Amino acid sequence: MSQGRLVLPLFLLILFATGTSAQVIETTARHAVLYDMTTDTILLDKASDVPMPPASMSKLMTVYMVFERLKTGRLSLEDKFLVSRKAWRKGGSKMFVMVNTRVSVEDLLRGIIIQSGNDACIVIAEGLAGSEEAFAKSMNEKAIEIGLTNSAFKNATGWPAEGHYMSARDIARLSAKLIRDFPQYYKLFAEKNFRYGGIRQGNRNPLLYRGFGADGLKTGHTEASGYGLAASAERNGRRLLLVVNGLSSKRARSSESARLLDWAFRETASYALFKKGEVIEKADVWLGQTGSLPLVINEALTLTMSRKARHGLKVQLAYNNPIPAPIKKGDKVGLITVSIPGAADRNIPLLANEDIERLGVMGRLNAALKYLLFGGS
Repeated sequence: MSQGRLVLPLFLLILFATGTSAQVIETTARHAVLYDMTTDTILLDKASDVPMPPASMSKLMTVYMVFERLKTGRLSLEDKFLVSRKAWRKGGSKMFVMVNTRVSVEDLLRGIIIQSGNDACIVIAEGLAGSEEAFAKSMNEKAIEIGLTNSAFKNATGWPAEGHYMSARDIARLSAKLIRDFPQYYKLFAEKNFRYGGIRQGNRNPLLYRGFGADGLKTGHTEASGYGLAASAERNGRRLLLVVNGLSSKRARSSESARLLDWAFRETASYALFKKGEVIEKADVWLGQTGSLPLVINEALTLTMSRKARHGLKVQLAYNNPIPAPIKKGDKVGLITVSIPGAADRNIPLLANEDIERLGVMGRLNAALKYLLFGGS
């Protein structure tokens, strides 16, 4: 049997590099990760797995805990929680809730997301778990459950505390889950202002006011962390996530975040090659009741890479030809190998798309005779 290897023609040399990473642009942030959610591709990585003080970006975990309960019906937006003296007295950014009043979950969410209210976080924590300490414990349990590998929480607010940390990659993972799992609530992140108790405050996310598709998520700042931002923007159906931290000022946070997102939308693109289940090739079958077998993949193939780098992309199909029967639909019978300059090769299984039974005794004898007389490919 021969080993079939096919280099696709130039017009098919547009494939995908899901999971690859390349740092082709510099950033002044101490920590950064830029992620294409559409194709699961890392476009920029700078110390993204190093634990860091997340400041108010860790409020995203508090929001996640609320969104999850809303989705499952354990909580409603109309539910109200009592404001404790601890919540009322908390410093830093505030929603300005009043002690011994009851505030709806909907208002508290806006107080956290738009106004970055530390007081609102504590009201939520005490309302859901009895105390902020108990809520932080549940945050840590949930972090493990959803795959945050470099995060630990000591409070609901992101207030500086020993042992309270997240990595930029974990913030990006959490942001992606908020977007994917709770689309009906995620829209709160795009609201630009919120008035509570007669006090109107604007959303601290500077990208919301630039008009280039940004719709979330959260700023952060402490002396230890510097200025940070978890941001998401969507253009023409393509969504990017950016997390930066350790910038020197509000102005630097705004300009650097906008610059990185603009670069990614301008200099990189996504290229579709095959749809899930699309027949990619037809292989010959040896001693089967059908003479050919359609080969497919079980995932759509889409590439995100720099517009310049796509010219160096190579795609190969490899499989034994002919493929001996019997064959079951879904059997792995070969590989597609995608080679991209500066990135590790990507291997995608080629799968049989049909059941093909083996010929009977007489059929096999006839096939063997034909092979002896006329040869095979």
